[in-house]
Amino acid sequence: MNQITRIKMVKAMEFIARQVNNEETFMDLWLAEGVADGDVRLGDLQVNEEDPDLLEYYTADGPFADLMGLFLRLMIEAEKDGGLYCDDVCSDEGGEDDAAAWDVCE
Repeated sequence: MNQITRIKMVKAMEFIARQVNNEETFMDLWLAEGVADGDVRLGDLQVNEEDPDLLEYYTADGPFADLMGLFLRLMIEAEKDGGLYCDDVCSDEGGEDDAAAWDVCE
């Protein structure tokens, strides 16, 4: 996989990780072991000229594999305790049979 594709994946994982509804889960997993706060511009999913240098650590083979594993663990935990929330859209409460359904939050 080339570095540009990995940068896109790091940015996508960062964006989705920040939508975890339980802030403690987000902080304990992603901020503690994943992408450091401020390393990725929030909401910027485009690959910019400075990204290869800024995100070089995260796109190296070992750290990238670790980051992907951490992201999957985060999604499992998020499903258990509050799902995802973004711009007034949230997933159903974790643990329900239909965990893939989405509702508009009130």
